[in-house]
Amino acid sequence: MSSAQGTAAEEGMLVTLCYEANDSCHRTLHPFRIQLAVYLACALGTLITVLGNLLVVIVISHFKVLHTPTNLLLLSLALADLLLGLTVLPFSTIRSVESCWYFGEDFCRLHTFLDTLFCLTSIFHLCFISIDRHCAICDPLLYPTKFTVRVACIYIGVGWSVPMAYTSVFLYAKAIEEGLGRFLQDVPCVGSCQLLFNRLWGWLNFPVFFFPCLIMIVLYVKIFTVANKQARLINNMNRSIGSQLHIGASIRERKAAKTLGIAVGVYLLCWLPFTIDTMVDSLLNFITPPVLFDILIWFAYFNSACNPLIYVFSYRWFRKAVKLVLTHGIFCSKTSTADLYQE
Repeated sequence: MSSAQGTAAEEGMLVTLCYEANDSCHRTLHPFRIQLAVYLACALGTLITVLGNLLVVIVISHFKVLHTPTNLLLLSLALADLLLGLTVLPFSTIRSVESCWYFGEDFCRLHTFLDTLFCLTSIFHLCFISIDRHCAICDPLLYPTKFTVRVACIYIGVGWSVPMAYTSVFLYAKAIEEGLGRFLQDVPCVGSCQLLFNRLWGWLNFPVFFFPCLIMIVLYVKIFTVANKQARLINNMNRSIGSQLHIGASIRERKAAKTLGIAVGVYLLCWLPFTIDTMVDSLLNFITPPVLFDILIWFAYFNSACNPLIYVFSYRWFRKAVKLVLTHGIFCSKTSTADLYQE
């Protein structure tokens, strides 16, 4: 082999590596059109996540009529999803397309911390919202006294503090990292930014994500059953007395049940594939191809973009609030006291 050929071979090897090092990760090269398509898709998902949740934060914060316990949960949920879109998704996009991490080990740890924190916080809030909706539909008379602003603030505090403590322990506690070394896979190659992919993390993630999911399923099934039962009773009452007074209430109950059913369905679609793969992959020595893993994790990210669409965008008051904000601005004091529920 000539020196020119040797140089070319070495250069070819360097092209397929993230860094010029023996322990560097291999870089998966894609055609430019595929890279561009993936960049555009990820950028669109990030933009929807940021703008959608930013609108939720602005609307609920600005309009005084929306300062209710339920909407406080929605506001905190939107904040978590907004921060995920601002601080995590741009760097995850580059890692997914380039198949390498170019931002250093320290920022890799911070990125993983924020990623896990915001995703877990979002899931906890979805679970708390299901509890709130269960109380509102299944026990409407006692709901105003059971779910107060104080209770909502407690839920919000738990929804942020538990994920923060859980993630901090496994990312920044040296004793945990050293004591559980036998659970860890081989040292990852340089440029992977896969701090948490070990057998223990895979098994711990499953209950952390699955139990909120199970709670949501049980509560939403009960909500759906009770809402349909209430709708049938209202319809029977209308037929017996010939009144149309409760038709609107019946329609609202059916719409609420349908919306909640869509919410839990999207949650399962987005999170269960990633969660199950994380657990199963830890048993099979991490054989999931990087491309498939990126697809699964972006499906999970997509749930943060869906949250404002599912929980807020379907409501008439939100569309009215967005129109007022866009036409008058958020600094107009008159709009902050507008009655968004008035037909």
